[in-house]
Amino acid sequence: MSNFQHLDALLSSFTRSGPAGCACMVVKDGKILYEGYHGYADLDKQTPITPGTVYRLYSMTKVIVCTAALMLFERGKFLLHEPLSDYIPEFKHAHVFHLDESGQPVAMPAKKPVLIRDALTMSVGLPNPHWSDTPTGHALNQVYDRLVAQHQGKFTLQDAVRTVISEVPMAFEPGEHWMYGLGHDIVAALIEVVSGKTIGRFLQEEIFDPLGMKDTGYRYRGDIAERMATCYQFTPEGERVATAGLFDAFHAPDATYEGGGSGLYSTLRDYMAFSQMLANGGEYLGERLIGRKTIDLMRTNFLDETRLSEFRSSPYYAGYGYGLGVRTLMDRAAGNSNSSPGEFGWSGLAGTWTSIDPNEQLAIVYMHQTFPHMEIYHHLRVRAAVYGAI
Repeated sequence: MSNFQHLDALLSSFTRSGPAGCACMVVKDGKILYEGYHGYADLDKQTPITPGTVYRLYSMTKVIVCTAALMLFERGKFLLHEPLSDYIPEFKHAHVFHLDESGQPVAMPAKKPVLIRDALTMSVGLPNPHWSDTPTGHALNQVYDRLVAQHQGKFTLQDAVRTVISEVPMAFEPGEHWMYGLGHDIVAALIEVVSGKTIGRFLQEEIFDPLGMKDTGYRYRGDIAERMATCYQFTPEGERVATAGLFDAFHAPDATYEGGGSGLYSTLRDYMAFSQMLANGGEYLGERLIGRKTIDLMRTNFLDETRLSEFRSSPYYAGYGYGLGVRTLMDRAAGNSNSSPGEFGWSGLAGTWTSIDPNEQLAIVYMHQTFPHMEIYHHLRVRAAVYGAI
């Protein structure tokens, strides 16, 4: 661990002015090189961050869901170039917003079908509800709010995809632009259709159980709720104030929605088991979940120059392209990164992050729970420190 003294000091410094607590784990060639826990899961209770601390993954759910989809892809359940409407018929009548001569949005039939690869690569033009000030965003908000009201919050993923997402005109023709949004919720719905299982059941049986991920899931069980780290929000003066975790209601035992773009919780060690499996070419402790060449496909850039420029709108993604649900490093110099080309992963709304490098059989998982997530400051420093130590 001596090679990681700079990383340990860095993580400790984070908790003095940033997150209340954080955790990080580094595994290479199947060996733990570093595991560290710093600060508090709850400041008021003085509850320390420990291996048992549970974190809201938010968008780090996406990496797991897209891996699950590719497991089904390599079983021949679907092909990437196939229309989504072959599996979810509501997409057969997809519409797109275009501006008329007066600049007003008009919904018109899409000129081409929405493909499965469009959903995996965030190229369907459907933003998250209440996140986009666009005609599509406004239409989506209205339909989503109606669904919530009608079902009193007790709706399913299929309800959302079939009665919300498929009804709203897209922001652009399928595959023409990159827009962060609901693509991976659509992917999760596809998994349910082709597997005949809910997304929660499929993930449990096909990924969590084989990898021994006992503290990962959608619903609270046992003492999970008590072990969940508190989320903190920063005031303009820089003070940390405890705040409710967004979408925590979906973790309740009687909740019905299981998302593809967010919704899972996990621990550092659980998520490392998953990340390590991908870093090892699809195997973990003798269990093969997915093929090495399929992982290579997952971490291949799928974006053309137009969509690359849209994806790289933040310095956080400098040098990266976008594959099937993950960022993937294309250019070290552009990314100012000492990681390997093809290093891939994603992050979560409250500051969780993973970096997976099959070239080095290296996996990094970092966790904290803050709004805003401060990912540019924290994650890129952790990346530099880890690669400097190996």
